Amino acid sequence: MTDERESPLHLSPRVLALAQKAELELNPQWERIDKIALYNSQKVLAAFQKHRVSDGHFAGTTGYGYDDKGRDALDQIYADVFCTEAALVRIGFVNGTHAITSALFGILRPGDTLVSVTGAPYDTLLGVINGNGTGSLKEFGVQYEQVELQQDGTPDFPKVAATVAKKGVKAAFISRSRGYSTRPSLTIAQIAALCDCIKKSNPNIVILTDNCYGEFVETAEPTEVGSDLIAGSLIKNPGGGIAPTGGYIAGRKELVQLAAMRLTAPGIGGECGPSIGQNRLLYQGFFLAPHTVAQAVKTAVFTAKMMELLGYLTDPASDAVRTDIVQTIFFGAPEPIRLFCKGIQMGAPVDSFVTPEPWEMPGYDCKVIMAAGAFVQGASIELSCDAPMRAPYLAYLQGGLTYESGKTGVLLAVQQLLEGQE
Repeated sequence: MTDERESPLHLSPRVLALAQKAELELNPQWERIDKIALYNSQKVLAAFQKHRVSDGHFAGTTGYGYDDKGRDALDQIYADVFCTEAALVRIGFVNGTHAITSALFGILRPGDTLVSVTGAPYDTLLGVINGNGTGSLKEFGVQYEQVELQQDGTPDFPKVAATVAKKGVKAAFISRSRGYSTRPSLTIAQIAALCDCIKKSNPNIVILTDNCYGEFVETAEPTEVGSDLIAGSLIKNPGGGIAPTGGYIAGRKELVQLAAMRLTAPGIGGECGPSIGQNRLLYQGFFLAPHTVAQAVKTAVFTAKMMELLGYLTDPASDAVRTDIVQTIFFGAPEPIRLFCKGIQMGAPVDSFVTPEPWEMPGYDCKVIMAAGAFVQGASIELSCDAPMRAPYLAYLQGGLTYESGKTGVLLAVQQLLEGQE
């Protein structure tokens, strides 16, 4: 028996030939990604060993959650891995937006100004900042400004410096990943330069970085290069595909405490919050996260190469150095997106029989199509592809618990695309 047997999923010879050609050209990328995964895996292991993780840490608490040994140790592990004074890792965060919102409401007071230095944040966070009738920052008297990125997608340092120096500016917000936009995601080196620029203009400012999709893609995190706080979702990178829900905030101790008091209540903060038997999954997910992230990055790189071979524009390109797990594909029309998402859904282990259709997704100003057959609902570290159905018709692919499964999903998507064009 050899590895030349026909694919159980009946992939066409043309698609398999494209895949073989793509992978032959990607060996340098694989080597780079594996080195990063090894370093980050050792970083996480060192933190587990330092805090003497044992079976007792996996026991859960109920009710108020006082003296939750596992929860508190996991906070310390996150803080060590992200090189911060403190962290707040909680299943009570429903998503990354919730974690970021808790951080923003913790930091800001009426009359303060928040400046987004990377242009407009993604759609759901805009509602947190400027929403009407929702209890947004705007309704609590927090002012907002944003500095647009330059035409090439890089920060406009002179404008950033001038804006954050204004009277009343309390916090600067950095979006590491692109969200539903065409701008490039920021590398750690770019975030370092941006933090340096901001602090020189306003030494007392608080810098908060949305770290979603970026954890463990490079060997350093934003808090290692000047960001005072980072926040993200456990059903993205740091949950390793195992965490069932939750989010985290990490950074300066007093700022994490303020965020904790917005998650729970003033005076209570992070002292309460039962783990309800989920600690083992959060520990195991974080331990696996560097490897799982590497699998997702490999899937993204492979996707880019396959689509480039078919003549599509991708960003990042297949030979680019990555800073997050998001892969953008420029389709230019709605029908190719439908076909591609249909194939991604067919490659899922869950709900593979479902055909994704555009729908009115809460928090977005247009219909969104989303292909995602995941073990954890909405988990972006599992293979998914979504797109706002508006010009210029871009699709955003992310995730892949294993490279083998991610690659297979992409091959089925390419096959659907090619068959739809015949």
